[in-house]
Amino acid sequence: MRGLFWEDYTDQWKMETAQRTLTEWDVLQFVTACGMTESLFLDEEYIRNQTPFRRRIAPGALIFSYAEGLVMQSGILEGTGIAYLAGEMDIKRPLFVGDGMRVRLTLVEKRETSNPERGIVVTENAVFNHRGELVLRYWPRRLIRRRAAGDADEISQDS
Repeated sequence: MRGLFWEDYTDQWKMETAQRTLTEWDVLQFVTACGMTESLFLDEEYIRNQTPFRRRIAPGALIFSYAEGLVMQSGILEGTGIAYLAGEMDIKRPLFVGDGMRVRLTLVEKRETSNPERGIVVTENAVFNHRGELVLRYWPRRLIRRRAAGDADEISQDS
């Protein structure tokens, strides 16, 4: 699938990714690779008795990373995404091992740049668990390729 060009993002553009389930393996591999080896993520006894969660949660950085993976897997940036420039994040609730997660993207802003070959797209990316509860929101600002004269095939990702 070819990604969306800057011109494909319209005022009403939105989409939702596929869902994936967060596993124990995901959390253990992520915290080990990143060095987040603290009791909050690794010590079952501590989690059960010393936290309000009572069961294993995912670090916010993992939720964000997996959300970005779901966005990439959707194909909307394939061949058109140039750079992730900046973003804000707001974590609302924990994501637990065994929870499903999906991302709903909604266009917030798009603007031209001084280079006519690319533009800026800002979306609100809302991460929901399998119960439909908002877990995390973030607002990536991306540099996106603009449609060239030879790129006449438009792709619609409205949902």
